[in-house]
Amino acid sequence: QVQLVESGGGLVQAGGSLRLSCSASGSIFSINVMGWYRQAPGKQRELVADISSGSTTNYADSVKGRFTISRDNAKNTIYLQMNSLKPEDTAVYYCNVRVPLLGNRNYWGQGTQVTVSS
Repeated sequence: QVQLVESGGGLVQAGGSLRLSCSASGSIFSINVMGWYRQAPGKQRELVADISSGSTTNYADSVKGRFTISRDNAKNTIYLQMNSLKPEDTAVYYCNVRVPLLGNRNYWGQGTQVTVSS
């Protein structure tokens, strides 16, 4: 059983910063891709950023230069440092882990709300 526990969401003014954390437990194997997705009201869930176990990163164009994803493999934990936040960043942020050795099976966290006020 894989569990993802997220923390760090909240309310912040435009231009501010937040840091999200996600810790994974269970059988996710050492080779995986962990990342953050977000879903705003009335919109589809979209990739924000992800990072492989080899630390290759991938970012949505809308967050490049503002967000930084990192990971601690020893702790099975990823972080998302979000700077220069904009109101359009408001969404529920979901942690995800994808495990290639399990046929690219996806696991999801429960989500954490990020609200950016103008």
